[in-house]
Amino acid sequence: MCNGFLPISKQDMKERGIRQLDFVYICGDAYVDHPSFGHAIISRLLEAHGYTVGIVAQPDWRDDASVFALGTPRLAFLVSAGNMDSMVNHYTVSKRRRENDSFSPGGVMGKRPDYATIVYCNLIRHTDKTTPIIIGGIEASLRRLAHYDYWSDKVRRSILLDSGADLISYGMGERSIVEIADALNAGIAVKDITFVDGTVFKTKDRELIYDAIELPDYDRVQNEKKMFAKSFDIQYRNTDPFSGKRLFEPYKTTYVVQNPPAKPLSEQEMDDIYALPFMRTYHPIYEKDGGIPAIREVRFSLVSSRGCFGGCNFCALTFHQGRIVQTRSHDSILEEAKKIIKEPDFKGYIHDVGGPTANFRQPACQKQTTLGACANRQCLFPTPCKHLTVDHRDYIALLRKLRALPGVKKVFIRSGIRFDYLMYDPDKTFLRELCEFHVSGQLKVAPEHISDAVLDKLGKPNAAVYRRFVKAYQDMNQKLGKEQYLVPYLMSSHPGSTLKEAVELAEYLRELGYMPEQVQDFYPTPSTVSTCMYYTGLDPQTLEPVYVAKNPHEKAMQRALIQYRNPQNYDLVYEALVKTGRRDLIGYGAKCLIRPKQETGRKETHKTKKKAIRNVHKKKK
Repeated sequence: MCNGFLPISKQDMKERGIRQLDFVYICGDAYVDHPSFGHAIISRLLEAHGYTVGIVAQPDWRDDASVFALGTPRLAFLVSAGNMDSMVNHYTVSKRRRENDSFSPGGVMGKRPDYATIVYCNLIRHTDKTTPIIIGGIEASLRRLAHYDYWSDKVRRSILLDSGADLISYGMGERSIVEIADALNAGIAVKDITFVDGTVFKTKDRELIYDAIELPDYDRVQNEKKMFAKSFDIQYRNTDPFSGKRLFEPYKTTYVVQNPPAKPLSEQEMDDIYALPFMRTYHPIYEKDGGIPAIREVRFSLVSSRGCFGGCNFCALTFHQGRIVQTRSHDSILEEAKKIIKEPDFKGYIHDVGGPTANFRQPACQKQTTLGACANRQCLFPTPCKHLTVDHRDYIALLRKLRALPGVKKVFIRSGIRFDYLMYDPDKTFLRELCEFHVSGQLKVAPEHISDAVLDKLGKPNAAVYRRFVKAYQDMNQKLGKEQYLVPYLMSSHPGSTLKEAVELAEYLRELGYMPEQVQDFYPTPSTVSTCMYYTGLDPQTLEPVYVAKNPHEKAMQRALIQYRNPQNYDLVYEALVKTGRRDLIGYGAKCLIRPKQETGRKETHKTKKKAIRNVHKKKK
């Protein structure tokens, strides 16, 4: 055997004595055999259940033969766009092509097509009409039913129809992929695999659909925004594995049927997955190209949990990982940490210990483990549920054990901290240890905005909670004798934000004496509450109108206000302040954001004259 990686060539198969693989996994990412990469987890899990799996990473989408580099699999092709939706991977929120792809060799852009899942499946179907195709990963998961596609600005059909695939394994996929594999191996035709939780199938036979909620048909959600919002709300209320119902979406000649989500993994099942024999790095074939940049962020990091009950409206986690937090045991995490410590490039720093939300180490309440998350109530928003369990003790104990490991100098927490959850804990031990041991100069947090009107649409706590956290963080650092700062992530142009709210945020930053280096415009990715608001102009839960900034110029003004100190943003900030009737913020007072325009105009004219004189001298020379 040439190495411990999964086969990527016919030669690898030959060395392993494999004539035909059970599964061929086609992926839009380069092959990285690490548990932070979905293709690695699914492939290693299938291998652990006795199936042979090969990887075709980033095939040439202009060549049908490229997807058959390992031959035709015995059971099925598995297809994924990769760790990101391919359109998010390729384009900024302004729809400009990104320059780099951290999931490709050397970070080179252009190794995968747009709408990669659809393209790869079509490549297969050009040649092979019969081998089952199972699609998964975040692109397939979040596009499993009719969805708004920001890049084409239209409602697209279920990806199951456009790809020609047979099944979607949505969510994290570990349970469903093994059930699918076992069914195929038992000789069950893929068209008859209609019974697996966490899957989506298609059928022309209405009689096959039972105990299900009918969604508005595709023609209606495509043409009526109110129907789209209603359909989305039904989907959102059925994302829980315990209470979620089967859903079906009618099309002209077929039905797309979503089975309820797969049940969450137990602690032992989580441990078993992370104990699989990952090589923990990218395949050596990429070394010559400079490796795969994405590994740098995760190589010395530890995943301690998955799932999130935070419920932010702009986040797709509810549709993908779910709201029930699943955790690994301390022993499992410590065992992985010991492997990291042994790596030759490890310098003593564990970069992160967390998940979608680092300080969530148990379900929101006891009933979630048997009854699931509430369909009509968020755990933290608008105020914390009275049944919410707020307890950092397990996370504190884990971090203490990691800090005590020989060879570890520092353990950072870089994945998101829910500051509101932290503030609801009357025991300040975690805040103290966070500041004392797990921050290095700066702690990044995500208030996203400071206007309560916008925070309401974001699904975030009101601004007073963040202000209390800021004070508590500052007080704790002062008590510890540390000079450490907060770096807030802020979002412009989220639904609900007018220029008035953008000015309110600028005023807050003035009080703070801080100008962010980076600002994220709201990005309407598939299957989030916020994206539904963006497309329909309606809150899907209430069907009440929501203001949405779509004009590029207005969006530029909202963004500029957050960085009002940048001279390049002066004209946009000036225009925004005039439009909102806030000329009181233009002047020389301490409360003003910018100076009067004529003053800046004189300075600019003077600079322009000096530049013109220099150009004249150059021409004479």
